[in-house]
Parts: sequence; C-alpha cells; structure tokens
Amino acid sequence: MELAYIPSPSRGVLYLGPIPLRGYAFCIIIGVFVAVWLGNRRWVARGGRSGTVADIAVWAVPFGLVGGRLYHVITDYELYFSPGRDWVDAFKVWQGGLGIWGAIALGALGAWIGARRRGIPMPAYADAVAPGIAFAQAIGRWGNWFNQELYGRETHVPWALHITSSEGGRVPGYYHPTFLYESLWCIGVGFLVIWADRRFKLGHGRAFALYVAAYCVGRGWIEYMRVDDAHHILGLRLNDWTAMIVFLLAVAYMVVSSKLRPGREAVVEPGASDAVADSTEEAAETDAEVKDTDTEKAEPDAAEEAAVEAKDEAGAESGTSKSTT
Repeated sequence: MELAYIPSPSRGVLYLGPIPLRGYAFCIIIGVFVAVWLGNRRWVARGGRSGTVADIAVWAVPFGLVGGRLYHVITDYELYFSPGRDWVDAFKVWQGGLGIWGAIALGALGAWIGARRRGIPMPAYADAVAPGIAFAQAIGRWGNWFNQELYGRETHVPWALHITSSEGGRVPGYYHPTFLYESLWCIGVGFLVIWADRRFKLGHGRAFALYVAAYCVGRGWIEYMRVDDAHHILGLRLNDWTAMIVFLLAVAYMVVSSKLRPGREAVVEPGASDAVADSTEEAAETDAEVKDTDTEKAEPDAAEEAAVEAKDEAGAESGTSKSTT
C-alpha cells in the first residue's frame, strides 16, 4: 500500500451544461496570459510601449498552437494514420499533444510577422518574452496531469504519480511524474533568464537563446525517463536528439551574437521614447495650468481679505471718534 503519492484527477473535463471545461485548455490559456503579462512588463522596462507584446502575441499564439500540433502529429503519425486509427483525431487538440519544438518554431514565425508589421526588432521582443514562455510551459504541463499523460518509469517514491486510467494503452500504477519535473525545471529556467538578463544585460536575442539552451538541458534528462511510445534513433528518443541539436544551436548563437553585437539594443520600439516624452510634457503643462488656476483663485481671496481688513480699520476709527465726542 502506497502511503504517499500524487493522485490523478478522476476526469479532465467538467461540463457547464453542454459546454465542456477542459483542464488541459485552461492550463494553456493561463500560461499564455502569464507570458503576455510578464513579457509586457519586461518590454515596458526596456523602453517599449505597453500593449505591444499582446498585439504581437495575437500572431504568435495561433501560429504556436498550430506548430505544436503539427510537430506532434508528424512525429507520432501512427497514432492518427495507421490502420484502425481515425485521422480526424489529429485535430482534437484538447486531448493533448502539443510539441514544444513546433510551437516555438512556428510561434516565432508568427511573432516575426507581428513584429515586422510594427517595425520592432524580433530579437528584442524574443528577449522580453523569454522567461514568460518558460513560466507558461510550467503551467501548461499541468494540463498533462489532467489528461493522465507524460509520466515516466514505474517507481515507488513518495511523489509518484498514480495513474488510474487504462485508456490508450495506459497501465494503472505508480510512475515518475515527468510532467511535474518539467514544470519545476521550466520555473527554474524562467528565473535563470530573469537573473542573467539583469546581471549581464543580455540583448539581441541572447536572453531567448539562454532560455532555449537551459530548457533543452532539462528536456534531455526528463525525456530519457519517459516510457510513452516514441521514435528512437541510435537508441535515443527523437526528442532527445532534437534537444541536443537545438541546445548546440542556441549556445552557438549566444557566442556568435555576443561577439558580433555586444551589449543591448538602445531602442526596442521606434517612437516609444517620443510618446513617453510627449506624455511627460503634457503632464507638466497640466500641472502648470493647475498652479496658475490656484494662483488666480488665491489673488481674489487676498483682495477680499484686504477689503475686510480696511473695513475693520474704518469701523475702529469711527468707534474711537464717537467715544472721544
């Protein structure tokens, strides 16, 4: 009998009348909101306009969802196109199956389109949203918990994940919660990027490259623990090879970029500094107008006080003359 373990939800969807509320979808949505919120704060701190990150995310998020699903369907095509399978299931995103490699690749394309339309350098935008993406992944991984998926080898550690479903070839039992390992790792990656960006003033896409490299390190050992079906090349899972290749590319980019374009972008959004200056001047003019109005109000008050004093003095003189008489 297991004394301690992580229980799995009895079901991953609730119904509000005919409307299904899926835990997987909620985790993805919450993650997107966190990424946009944090990205906006970092973008404004770099001198950009508030709202720009959300505007570009309108392009990046749909592209990312499509890219994540395409990567999953292509690398696990047998789940949808082999004999006895229904290809329509390839469109059922709510059942799980978003490959982060495809999501980042196509999401970056969408972000590039949005950034280009606004005349914004893509590397600066990527640096601003990098830690938010890591935190979004950490939240999104809990969607796998709702679907009882992405677990590792069988184990009896106190934090083992208790799988109760037998659908899709699952075998009920206690397994390593690799979804939890990756969630915690992504939180660490997010804080690492924030710290390194403050400490070394990363720019020109190097903060984003650091996020990619750090994520790949964790994904490598976590992927090695998983037991779900996957394609293998030379004894390693496909995603392990992908993580190694992407890690090397990210590190190479950081090294080359730091030599070719050291430092950080002075301007991340054209016209943003002018808008801030204009708003500051308007605020100063408003303050000056308020002060002038207060002065004008004070002058009549002073005149009234002088008149009252003159009247009092006249009354006092009149009283003195009467008493003398």
